[in-house]
Amino acid sequence: MPTNGTGGTGGTGAAFLGIVMLDTRFPRPAGDIGSPLTFERAGIPARFKTVSGASPKRVVQEADPALLTPFIDAAVSLVEDGACMISTSCGFLAAYQSQLSDAVRVPVLTSSLLQCAGFRRPGIVTFDASALSAGILTAAAVPAGTPIEGIEPSTEFYRKIIGNEPTLDVLEAEKNVVDAALRLVGQHPDVEDIVLECTNMPPYRAAVAKATGRKVHDLETLLIAAWDRRTRCLAPAAVRGRS
Repeated sequence: MPTNGTGGTGGTGAAFLGIVMLDTRFPRPAGDIGSPLTFERAGIPARFKTVSGASPKRVVQEADPALLTPFIDAAVSLVEDGACMISTSCGFLAAYQSQLSDAVRVPVLTSSLLQCAGFRRPGIVTFDASALSAGILTAAAVPAGTPIEGIEPSTEFYRKIIGNEPTLDVLEAEKNVVDAALRLVGQHPDVEDIVLECTNMPPYRAAVAKATGRKVHDLETLLIAAWDRRTRCLAPAAVRGRS
């Protein structure tokens, strides 16, 4: 199923989760926020809208301010089509959490980083530690002093995603993410909860948990929990409407 344009898993007329996508071509296995399979297996109707020209380099390394308006426009368009919640396909878009929230009338969860404030001793595994700025961390309300470990730039996972390449060795990518998590807990053994910043990392969540012995969180777990809360809140209203 498509992950670009306005493709998705939601039926016409039904409320859905809207995902604002970077403009990418790299593979997205189940668990990746850009994969329809991620939401199909969770029973969440989802639709995707790509921001043309929003490459990983422009978002992560360049933090191009010219992309803010196109991201807002994409979120507004999804809400106009019926989205009842908005998310994105890059954790670095936490930088736009406030602006996107102000632009639409539905909940916005830009990034897994939003979870950090709820944990006693969180640690972050990020795609690019050098690019994860203080401004992004502040926008996501990440507690000061939260330890951060990034993926090595020479690795398969980093090179294929930042280069937006059409192939990815998933087993090697998993090793790259696990290695970063092991470095994190090795340097900061008091970390209790690991937050995977990158939306391409959830496919490797189980491997990270097994290797580190820590609880592991990402955007997939955040969105599933948020959607479940939404469903439970709406259920009583639906019952009242039938009575």
